[in-house]
Amino acid sequence: MSQPLPIAGDFLSLLAERRLAPAPAASSAEAPVQTQATTVFAFHFAEGVLMAGDRRATAGNVIVTDRVEKIIEIDSTSLLAIAGVPATAFEMARVLQTSFEYYRRSQLQPLSLPARVRALARLLRDNLTLTMQGIGIVVPLFAGVDHSISPPQPRIFFYDPLGAQFQAVGFAASGSGSATIRSILSFQERYGQPPPSQMNLREAVRFASRLLSTASEFDSATGGVNPSTQTYATIKVLRAAGVEAVDDAQQAEFLHD
Repeated sequence: MSQPLPIAGDFLSLLAERRLAPAPAASSAEAPVQTQATTVFAFHFAEGVLMAGDRRATAGNVIVTDRVEKIIEIDSTSLLAIAGVPATAFEMARVLQTSFEYYRRSQLQPLSLPARVRALARLLRDNLTLTMQGIGIVVPLFAGVDHSISPPQPRIFFYDPLGAQFQAVGFAASGSGSATIRSILSFQERYGQPPPSQMNLREAVRFASRLLSTASEFDSATGGVNPSTQTYATIKVLRAAGVEAVDDAQQAEFLHD
């Protein structure tokens, strides 16, 4: 006889109850080199939060592709930026998308921002076995709209591989090129004109593209932005009203101003 579904609207608990959570796997010296996705970052600008990432994925010293989409829309007010092993990160994104929608439909209301932040932390903790083995590591960024305040405001959160979550005051970055990007963001926020928090959309997109181009000069795993080869970043903007993607054509227009 089948067991009744939980009434709390917790999709992750439903997965565990049905024993559908991913099974741990042992590492091996003969295992193939993992594909890694880097670099991603997010910062507050005048209209909300801009989240961006390069499109490069590597496996050791091999460039696997320059067409990875690392900024994922989880729902209409949530963005996830992935850094680490894409196979694990993409699965986490799919679980979050289903979990948030499951809660919305079962409880007739959207999940709160703190609950959304903790949902990702729980997935990272569930991935602890693979993380401690050095495989399947994911170090994501998350942005969501906080509707508990008026007017609603987008927030940025970053995580460690074990699931600890922290709110970023102005910006956050993850991946192999993150050190360079954090340094530039810190300098620009303190001494630049305008600081990122005061940039309009055009200025913020141009700045994000230049951040990735600079990071790529110091980190071979980071793909830069090169209009001559039609290579652009993945950029999405989160405002109180929702998510907007900045496509390649818009990026090219802003860079040529």
